[in-house]
Amino acid sequence: MNINKTLFGKTPDGQDVYLYSLTNAHGMRADVMSYGAALVNLIVPDKDGKSVDVVTGYDNLEAYLGSHPYFGVVVGPNANRIGGAGFSIDGEKYRLSVNDGENNLHSHNELGYQRRVWGATTTDVAVTFILSDSDGCMGFPGNKKMSVAYSLTDDNELKLSYSAISDKNTIINPTNHAYFNLSGHGAGGMGDHLLTIHASRFTAVAQGAIPTGELAAVAHTPLDFTKAKRIADEIDADCEQLKLCGGYDHNWVIDGYDGTLREAAKLYSPQSGITMITLTDLPGIQFYAGNMIPAHTGKGGAAYDNRCALCLETQFFPDSANRPEFPSAVFGPEKPYLSNTIYRFES
Repeated sequence: MNINKTLFGKTPDGQDVYLYSLTNAHGMRADVMSYGAALVNLIVPDKDGKSVDVVTGYDNLEAYLGSHPYFGVVVGPNANRIGGAGFSIDGEKYRLSVNDGENNLHSHNELGYQRRVWGATTTDVAVTFILSDSDGCMGFPGNKKMSVAYSLTDDNELKLSYSAISDKNTIINPTNHAYFNLSGHGAGGMGDHLLTIHASRFTAVAQGAIPTGELAAVAHTPLDFTKAKRIADEIDADCEQLKLCGGYDHNWVIDGYDGTLREAAKLYSPQSGITMITLTDLPGIQFYAGNMIPAHTGKGGAAYDNRCALCLETQFFPDSANRPEFPSAVFGPEKPYLSNTIYRFES
């Protein structure tokens, strides 16, 4: 694997932001940048050997500094929603930013890790982004150190390896928020994609997309992706769960979770012939169908709009901070956070 470093831009306060290009022996390339530890481009060969960029993004740093749908960034310290914008650990209550109705979404709009410039180190096989965060920042306890390493194998696998440590028990639940369209980032809708999710249950939600605590069966519902299904087939079905979220925006409970790496989902574009297999050692995966992407222009002049691309975000369950029956996302001095997610491509 080769890694090339270039200047991508400067923040308003003068911090340099660098783009790191990882290339493997088969012409696959991943471009990641130090702002938000974001995946900017992901070039994959299609069934005819043509290079296709399969993630949405922008051509310049300025666009990432503005308002956008979290394209490609690493969200943290907690991704997804926390009900009531608060939680308790060891008997102490913590309050977070109220930024999604009455709830908290993606930690903080301005201070979340997706809005930070990360430090970076490189080796022959990976670029590792590093971030430190102080006790009480955004309402989360603990002095925290987090890293995420991107590597690209000659098996056409993009691997994300996360690690974090805190000097107090705290919530650590990052994810990468890349949006994928395997026909090409500017191809328009992805409703023709075939999706499989290896999950017989999902975390049912109430108003505000906060889990009720029920691990509901997907069987006989539009949320059943245990066998490959076109995303467009039932996305607008007369289903209360879909109406609450404007389409698919739910956490699926990965079957057989035991903390080891396993296949969670498979996505296929009949147009490009590209398949993406998502593997993770985490218990959940959020399938978000891009229901709220605003109409705007992306990289290369591409027209983006709602449902032009989708997310498959590996994670602990939403609101696990307030649901002791869910797998715990509490980590601290005696329990560092470690996880791996792999996106494997075939054509």
